[in-house]
Amino acid sequence: MDPHTLEILEFDKIRALVASRAACSLGKQRARALEPMRDVGLIRARQSLTTEMAEALAAGLTPPFGGLRDIRGGVRRARTAATLEADELAEVVETLRAIGNLGRWLERVGTQFPRLGGLRSDVGVFEALEHEIDGCLDPRGKVLDTASRGLSAVRREVAQAEERIQETLRRMLRSNEIKRILRYPNFTMVGHHYVLPIAKDHRGEIEGSVHRTSSSNETVYIEPRAIAEQSAQLSFLRTREAKEVRRVLRRLSAQVGQHADALLTTLEALAGLDLIFASGRYSLDYAMSPPDFGDDGVIALRVARHPLLEAVFRGEIVPRPRADVAPPAAPDAASAATPIDAEVVVVSPDAAVAVEPTAPRREVVPIDARLGAPYRIMVVTGPNTGGKTVALKTVGLLAVMAQAGLHIPAGEGSRLPVLDDVLADIGDEQSLEQSLSTFSSHVRRVSQIMAAATAKSLVLMDEMGAGTDPAEGAALGRAILDELDSIGCLSIVTTHIGDLKTYAFTNPRAENAAVEFDLETLRPLYHLRIGDIGQSNALAIARRLDLAEHVVARAQRYLDETRGATSPEIAVIHKLRAEAETARAAAVAAQAEAERNRDAARQRLTDLHQRDEDESRLAVGRERLQPGDRVVVPKLGFDRPGRVVKVDLKKRTALVAIGIMQWDVALDELIPQAPRGPEPTKRT
Repeated sequence: MDPHTLEILEFDKIRALVASRAACSLGKQRARALEPMRDVGLIRARQSLTTEMAEALAAGLTPPFGGLRDIRGGVRRARTAATLEADELAEVVETLRAIGNLGRWLERVGTQFPRLGGLRSDVGVFEALEHEIDGCLDPRGKVLDTASRGLSAVRREVAQAEERIQETLRRMLRSNEIKRILRYPNFTMVGHHYVLPIAKDHRGEIEGSVHRTSSSNETVYIEPRAIAEQSAQLSFLRTREAKEVRRVLRRLSAQVGQHADALLTTLEALAGLDLIFASGRYSLDYAMSPPDFGDDGVIALRVARHPLLEAVFRGEIVPRPRADVAPPAAPDAASAATPIDAEVVVVSPDAAVAVEPTAPRREVVPIDARLGAPYRIMVVTGPNTGGKTVALKTVGLLAVMAQAGLHIPAGEGSRLPVLDDVLADIGDEQSLEQSLSTFSSHVRRVSQIMAAATAKSLVLMDEMGAGTDPAEGAALGRAILDELDSIGCLSIVTTHIGDLKTYAFTNPRAENAAVEFDLETLRPLYHLRIGDIGQSNALAIARRLDLAEHVVARAQRYLDETRGATSPEIAVIHKLRAEAETARAAAVAAQAEAERNRDAARQRLTDLHQRDEDESRLAVGRERLQPGDRVVVPKLGFDRPGRVVKVDLKKRTALVAIGIMQWDVALDELIPQAPRGPEPTKRT
């Protein structure tokens, strides 16, 4: 989609909110690269996965991501015959263990959540490789003595050589002559060398090599000549040991390289799973729901909330005031546009929210928005800080989120089309570098939008006709609306110009909408009323603020002379359109409920067919079981698979070995497993 629009709508902050909920770097990377899709099949598939993950998390079925690392760099190097270090192989085996846990989790939840279970096919089985590396490294990443016979033998020789050196040193320490010159009564090590701590003044009283001096220069660490030959032998053995360790690491790295393609495919699949996990958490945290997607080009959002504004109010996004923006006059001046447009920092959802403990938590006022049938253009009017821009951004951002596979903060039954683009002209586009005024920049942006828009696009324009003479701005605004009408795209525009407020009266494919304003409190209410015309309320506000009555009356006369008194016919039309809009909204809600029930019934039927197919495949697999096949026995409570020892088709039982134990199990209680991948080469 249009990158400029994604920047205006601040979709990058949505990505950051999702990324903060990912379990590992794989998912965080995917979340930060999240893009809206245009293929309706892919969108629905991603939405379904997000829905199942949210339901699984709500049921306490959290995927076990512990230990999963981004080892792709090391795996790619191993594929080119490079030797991985021991700590890298330790990360590999930790990740292999996590892969096994996640694979088993997908198998378990697959019966209840078939789409999540379907991801299991993309996750490889690497038990043999895991056991091979695990048998050669300890938990700290040190190569074990048992990794090879050669390593075991040379380490025995190293231990014996060290014991001989230590015995020689202990014999020296028993000497009164040596005790007299020591700083403290024991030997120590500098690097791989055994040394004695000799007082500086007695340096010349013992023959040997100096390996270090203390920071105070009072102690000299000397390797005595008496152990020089033994130390040389130890150094030779340590060199042999290092070579044996490298042989083990080369062997293990080669085995990782043999599985590289399958490992990389699995890691990509688990990165996608982590993104789905983060999307599900985000949905649960913000009480979101999946939208319905239709091919009729209709946008119908119910109780929709702006997700970034809600994140600000929750404290997850912390506004950082800009140097060129004055602070608000009062803390309760709830201007909905300011926090969204401010510079923000995303805070971890698990972190404490830095807000005043006594400050009441503000809530986002939800809006209902409908566009596409019978009208495709909405002209939104109302006072400043009334929520027009937020309404505009809410519709655009929710459309983008939905096509990225995310749930949206809107009520169930909300409906969206699959858009080929969202094109926005919102905010101050003044360019100092190009010496363009705000008006000039808007005109350039509108020109770009009209060149790119199609009948499947959503166009958002803020403050249409502003920045120039009102009469010319109104004429240009009408011409732009006519052009959008001829393109056939869905369009939402906001304006303060009076002439544009009546555009919908002359175009059946356009509709008015207004944001509410409370004249008693002089505060915006942020509600969006479709079918209504917003008023600037400048004179009413002036009267409430005690401006002299004769001045307000004179202003009213000037206003009436300029545009004429309000026509009674327009008032009647306005009332009829508002009533029609109320009835239409009720009909749309009823239709959405019916379609949702139909879709749910269709999905239940699909799930039943899928379950029947799975049962049929499972039955065939059980009938074909042979000794040596791998199976899982859920009844016994073991996560790891066992092996079939014997099958009795007459009794419909099988003897299954798990570890050193064997059980007689009914065939109907067995789940056959896919064949194991290539076995690693044997140790030398």
